[in-house]
Amino acid sequence: MFIGEYLHTIDHKGRVAIPAKFRPRLAGGCVVTRGLDSSLVIYPKEEWEILAKKLAKLPLSKPDARAFARLMLAGAMDVELDKQGRIIIPNYLKEYGNLTNSIIIAGLYDRMEIWDQDAWEDYRAQASEKSSQISEDLGELNI
Repeated sequence: MFIGEYLHTIDHKGRVAIPAKFRPRLAGGCVVTRGLDSSLVIYPKEEWEILAKKLAKLPLSKPDARAFARLMLAGAMDVELDKQGRIIIPNYLKEYGNLTNSIIIAGLYDRMEIWDQDAWEDYRAQASEKSSQISEDLGELNI
């Protein structure tokens, strides 16, 4: 399970060190793709395959479904951990996520998100301000 927030850097070659406690789960490879809110998402291969199958089944007749599938699938890249536990983020994904130097890797149970540190701090502050409303909305979903 991926949980927690980790401050890391991305170097000029696009290399990002994955938190050491997450590395065993990614030993079989992983996929990085565009996420929501200008973040990137890293999935272990097995989780990615589950999601990709669901995306492939979205109705082609629905413009929003096509757009979402394109966002996720066309933006995806297979990546492997190197000997230092790093992955390389392709330039087009670095640009999508506005990743500069300091980044946050956020563990989200079955996946990780990569955020520019400033964008993460802004997002987290906005979510904190709305926490009461979010809690109420999720209560309606029995969460």
